[in-house]
Amino acid sequence: MGLLTAASFASLAAWLWLTLAQGMFWRTDVRLPARTAPDRWPSVAIVVPARDEAEVLPLSLASLITQDYPGEAEVILVDDGSTDGTGALALRIAAEQPGLPLTVVSPGDPPPGWTGKLWALRHGIMLARTAHATEPDFLLLTDADIAHEPDSLRELVSAAASADLDLVSQMARLRVAGAWERLVVPAFVYFFAQLYPFRRINRPSARTAAAAGGCVLLRTGAAVRAGVPDRIRQAVIDDVSLARAVQDSGGRIWLGLAERVDSVRPYPALADLWRMVSRSAYAQLRHRPALLAGTVAGLALVYLVPPAALLAGLAAGRPAAAWSGGLAWLLMAGTYLPMLRYYRQPAALAPLLPFTALLYLLMTVDSAVRHYRGRGAAWKGRTYARPSDA
Repeated sequence: MGLLTAASFASLAAWLWLTLAQGMFWRTDVRLPARTAPDRWPSVAIVVPARDEAEVLPLSLASLITQDYPGEAEVILVDDGSTDGTGALALRIAAEQPGLPLTVVSPGDPPPGWTGKLWALRHGIMLARTAHATEPDFLLLTDADIAHEPDSLRELVSAAASADLDLVSQMARLRVAGAWERLVVPAFVYFFAQLYPFRRINRPSARTAAAAGGCVLLRTGAAVRAGVPDRIRQAVIDDVSLARAVQDSGGRIWLGLAERVDSVRPYPALADLWRMVSRSAYAQLRHRPALLAGTVAGLALVYLVPPAALLAGLAAGRPAAAWSGGLAWLLMAGTYLPMLRYYRQPAALAPLLPFTALLYLLMTVDSAVRHYRGRGAAWKGRTYARPSDA
């Protein structure tokens, strides 16, 4: 058996395992669990870390202020050293838009050992816990580029209360408008679900933990027990670290796709998407060269070998390589179709997933190169070096 045929068989075996045994990661029907309205609506503090978000704030912040929530709720926007007038714009939006009360605060630059977002969250959470006579029952941690439908908070709280969950997170539907967004964005969520299958995370006895940082509803008591965000202060991939901390402290977590939560941040060019992925890809691999090498080899075997084996097998007259590579490619495209439908994209994009995977492979390598050149995880003017203990 030649090397090409062996690689194509290995890739086919990997796709059979992924399709049948990886928590049905490819299904997109994991939405908020069954829920009923609670007898008493818990109090909620919505904490929004924001750094240079004036472009998206009119959509996102307005959607939070106008939440149709029957209980007590407030919005705390933490201005993380913005230079574009984010804080002042937030106050103007609140003045023009009646709804939930808004507080705008600024904690200053993060001290050594903290990422900017987590330092902002810490400041917002502490203010939420101490500003009133009683602590809020829940904290909604949501990014400044996330817009919520008017009933989003009500549905999140109902789900948490009905299922006795300590953390409920929804992966916001990312913006898909331009050609590069159509090619890259659905694959981003597909790859995330492949690494962290939602059904596996949502089991009561789960050992896998993950969350989507754009929308996290967290019980205040669970945050205190887990010691967050202080416990994860250096984490670049803060959402996964947050979920793991809550789970490790005995909390129940849930993650699914959003129906009422959307990202309004545009990524019109490939360079914008490249920065989004490469800023944290090597951190996801814990800055370990061995994991990087394994990831590159794995991506090549799983995503690049199938089309290469099919085309080379047909050209060289190797039917075994051709049919095994073709079947693996078919499984790949078939498992990608539900995500494309979720994003309302044409099925014709499914066979292009190997090309998108190649882009992600290059982004991951670039993330490592940036790290070793001393640029680390860079985002909005800040660069985070390798954490000593995240």
